[in-house]
Amino acid sequence: MLLASLSGRFGRIEKSNAEIMVLQAQDGDEQALHDLLFSYSPFMKKTASQVCKRFIDDHDDEYSVALSAFNEAIEKFDQTNNASFLTFAHMVIRRRVIDFIRKENRREEFSHDFMPSAESEIHNGIADQAATHAYTLKEQDQKRREEISLYETMLQEFGLSFHVLAKVSPAHEDARITSIQIAQLVAETEEYKHYLMDKKKLPIKEIEKLVKVSRKTIERNRKYIIAMALLQMSDLHFLKDYLKGRLN
Repeated sequence: MLLASLSGRFGRIEKSNAEIMVLQAQDGDEQALHDLLFSYSPFMKKTASQVCKRFIDDHDDEYSVALSAFNEAIEKFDQTNNASFLTFAHMVIRRRVIDFIRKENRREEFSHDFMPSAESEIHNGIADQAATHAYTLKEQDQKRREEISLYETMLQEFGLSFHVLAKVSPAHEDARITSIQIAQLVAETEEYKHYLMDKKKLPIKEIEKLVKVSRKTIERNRKYIIAMALLQMSDLHFLKDYLKGRLN
């Protein structure tokens, strides 16, 4: 049942066909692009629905965001990165829909504010500068130290440590990026996340079916993937900066 659900979620059966069409679309094949956008419309809606936790249809703004994100994934997909297209597209759609929701929430908050006078703008500007300076580098360093301590405790529950990670961290950048993308897949998939937290290990058999990486490679980078998944599942915002540029 779990395998059937995951296969439907990431289009396991059509994966190679999807990637073939993506390459054709990247080469300027308009029909291939049209076929991709039409065929995977349910995939886009389902991914957006998972983020919004409600049904999404053609008339929702979130669907337009998902459609644009899917098109972005087509343009940016690189088959040499060892990730399947639908896994990559799933992650891009999630990111863009989350960004959209955050922007809408901020816009709604601002809509309740009144237009400030010139005097109040000056006052608020000074206050903002003072608040910014108040948050000193010393405080940021303290926050980082706290997060490092919390992360170390999380790692210990899985028999890991910073010393271990220094030894098992992939030597090559492309291997690190692939491992982090697999970790992101684990962190953003409820079934995988629960499996990791309950059994303290990766659902390697299921992951292998969704990514173009051998079981041997996943096993070799298992500890690093677990550590990165735990970090992505956490609220350790300073440490998460490490992952910027490696996701998507």
